[in-house]
Amino acid sequence: MIATIAAGLSLAFIFGLIATKLKFPLLLGYLSAGLVVGPFTPGFVADSGIALQLSEIGVSLLMFGVGLHFSIKDLLAVRKIAIPGAVVQILVATALGAVLVRFWGWTWGAGIVFGLCLSVASTVVLLRAMKERGLLETINGRIAVGWLIVEDLVTVIALVALPALSVPMGGVPAHGNTDANITITLLTTLGKVTLFVIAMMVIGKKLIPMVLGRVARTGSRELFTLGVLAVALGIAFGASALFGVSPALGAFFAGVVISESDLSHQAGAEMLPLQEAFTVLFFVSMGMMFDPRVIIESPIHILMALGIVLVGKSLAALGIVLLFRYPIATALTISASLAQIGEFSFILLGLGVSLKLVPPEALSIVLAVAVISIAVNPAIFKTVEPIDRWIKGRPWLLRLLEREQGKGDQATFDDPNKLTNHVVMIGYGRVGTTIARALTQQNIEFVVVDQDRTIIDDLKRQGIKAVFGDASRPGILTHAGLTNARLLIVATPGKSQAKEIVKFSHSVNPKIVTCVRTHSYDDAIYFEGAGIERIVLGELELALQMAEFSLISFEKSPDAVENTIGNLRELGAQALARPNVE
Repeated sequence: MIATIAAGLSLAFIFGLIATKLKFPLLLGYLSAGLVVGPFTPGFVADSGIALQLSEIGVSLLMFGVGLHFSIKDLLAVRKIAIPGAVVQILVATALGAVLVRFWGWTWGAGIVFGLCLSVASTVVLLRAMKERGLLETINGRIAVGWLIVEDLVTVIALVALPALSVPMGGVPAHGNTDANITITLLTTLGKVTLFVIAMMVIGKKLIPMVLGRVARTGSRELFTLGVLAVALGIAFGASALFGVSPALGAFFAGVVISESDLSHQAGAEMLPLQEAFTVLFFVSMGMMFDPRVIIESPIHILMALGIVLVGKSLAALGIVLLFRYPIATALTISASLAQIGEFSFILLGLGVSLKLVPPEALSIVLAVAVISIAVNPAIFKTVEPIDRWIKGRPWLLRLLEREQGKGDQATFDDPNKLTNHVVMIGYGRVGTTIARALTQQNIEFVVVDQDRTIIDDLKRQGIKAVFGDASRPGILTHAGLTNARLLIVATPGKSQAKEIVKFSHSVNPKIVTCVRTHSYDDAIYFEGAGIERIVLGELELALQMAEFSLISFEKSPDAVENTIGNLRELGAQALARPNVE
C-alpha cells in the first residue's frame, strides 16, 4: 500500500508538473502517471487491488465535494434551459453510444452504459475552463454550471439504478442479489435508497451540523477536520453496509446535508487537501487500467466514440440552446464546455465493468477518449469567439440559427425612440442589480439588456424596461433606445462582447457617456485608448478601497488621502499589470 501511494502521488506530481508546463490539464498528467505504474508498461507495477480501494475513497470524497457545493439556487436560476437541455443532451449521446456499440457486437445493456459514459462531462475540466476565461459569473457560465449539476444528478441516479438493473441488462447480480425480477429488484433498491435519503434529510440534516458545530466550538481545527472526514467516509460506507447504497451516493448526501449549514465553507476548506490527494489516486488508478494497445488495435472505435463526444453531443447541446432562443454565443460556449468527458465517466464505467455489463476493453476506449477530449478542449474553447464573430458577420446565417424574437422579447415598451436622457445597462447580475437600485432610488430611467431570459421575464413582471438578447448585436441595442441615451453601463464581464458594444455605441451615439466593467488589464488599456470615461477594474477598485481605509486608520488628512488615492487610480491599472513599476 505504501509503495502504491508513494509511486502514485510522486509520479502524479511529476507528470502533473509536465502537463502544466505544456499547458495541458492536470488530469492528463495523473492519467499518465497511472499508465507508467500500470501493468501494461515495463518497470514498477503498483498493486491494482489496493489502487482500486484507494480510488473508492477518492470517488467518495469527490462525490462528497460535489454534494458540499451542490446549490439548489444555482440550478433553479437556469432551470428552464439547464434541466431540459442536459436531459435531452444525455439522451441523445446515450442513444448514439448505444447504436454505435451495437455495430461492434456489444449488447444493448453495454451500449446504454457506454453511451452514458460519453454523455457526462468532467466537472473538474469544465469549471477550470470557465474560471480561466472569466465566464463563471456570466449567463453562459451559470447555464453551463447548472447543466453540469443536472448531469451530476443523472450520474447519481445511474449509480443507484445500474446495480438494480444489472441482471435484466445482461450483467451479474450486485451484492449477491440473485433475484432476476426487475420489478422486485427496483422496488427493493428504491426502498433502501428512499429510507437512506429520509434518514439523511430528516435525522442527518439536524444531527450532523449540530455535532460538527459543537466540535467547531472546541477551537480544535484538527478535531474539526477529523470530524468532517469521519462524516464523509463514515456515511459513505455506512450507507453501503446498512442500506446497500453505493458509497459514492452516501458521500454525496453527506455533502448535501453539510451544505445546508453555515459550516459548509470551512468543511470544504478542511477537506480540500484530502479530497484532492485521493482524487489524484483515483485518476492514477484509472490510468493503470488503460491498455495502450487499444490505440493500435481499436483506433476506429476510439475515433467513433470521440466523434460522439466532440461532435455528436456538442451539436445536440448547440441545437437545444438555440431552440430555447438563446444567442449563438451562448450556444457555442455551452457546446464547447461539454466537448469532453472525465471523472464521472470513469466512475460509471468502472461500475459497469464490475457488474460485467460492458467488456473490460471499454475502459481503455473511454480512457483514450477522455485523454484526447480533455487535451483538445482548450483549443475548442478558443474557437468560440472566432466562430461567433464569423457568424455575426453573415446576417443570413445568424437569422437561420437564431429564431426571430417576438415583440415581447424585444422590449416592454412600444417605441424606444421616445426614450431620452436614460441609461442603457448591459447585464443584470449582482453588479447590475445594485446599480439599478441606485438609479431607481433617484428616479433615473434605465433599460436593461441581458441574455438571461429568466431575468428579463422577471423584470417585465416588475414593469422595468428590458430587452432580451446579445448586446453586441446592433439590432438589440437599437431596441434599448441607444441613440438618445445619456449613459451606457456595461456591467457584464464579457471581454470581446464589451469591446463590440462600446464600438457600436460610439458609432451610433458619439456623445454617450460610458462606464465599463472589466477584469482584464489589457482590456482596461484598450478602453482607455478608446476614450471611455470610466473603466472599473475589479482588483484595482478593491485595492484602492483598502488603501484608502489604511490611510484613514493612520489619521492622515482628507487632502492627503484624496491625493494619494487619486495618484494611485491614475497609475493603478499599469501598476497591477506590471507589479515592478513604482
